[in-house]
Amino acid sequence: MVELIAKSACAGHLPVTIGSLTLSEETPNPVTSIAPFKGQAEAVSERLESALGVKFPAPNRSTSKSGVRLVWSGQGRALLMGAAAPDLAGLAAMTHQSDANAIVTLSGDGAEDVLARLVPVDLRAAHFKRGHTARTLLGHMSASITRTGADSFEIMVFRAMAGTLVHELTEAMESLHARRSHLV
Repeated sequence: MVELIAKSACAGHLPVTIGSLTLSEETPNPVTSIAPFKGQAEAVSERLESALGVKFPAPNRSTSKSGVRLVWSGQGRALLMGAAAPDLAGLAAMTHQSDANAIVTLSGDGAEDVLARLVPVDLRAAHFKRGHTARTLLGHMSASITRTGADSFEIMVFRAMAGTLVHELTEAMESLHARRSHLV
């Protein structure tokens, strides 16, 4: 009998550290997509806040508390990460998404510079503050990018793109490191 072994999206590829930068995989199970029904957004936000301490995020934002996060994922949608969803029957459509995405964290001095090579959005701290999130392209992939700290970003792509995501980010990290080493 064949025994299946569960593997994360980036298994065997991460973590990678190049110079001051680290790329690591995140597994914020469970992950649930929440889409409030028409006219129910406020009720969903209130239920989430009372049950988990986080409100439904505004567009291009995320909210978090004690390891529980809600990340805006498109018009009228957010991903709940790190906690089971409360009962939202009659208020929202919910879909389990835990295995649907590859989620990585890029952190360290130069993280903005790495992403500037791949993303057509200004992610500098002056414009893209902690908790801001964007649905954009990373190379040729559709991605969600959220600033999680001064020098850290959470990046999410479809699971099937995990290898490409790691390759693209690692190549940009190596390029930045080589440029910095050459200038010293």
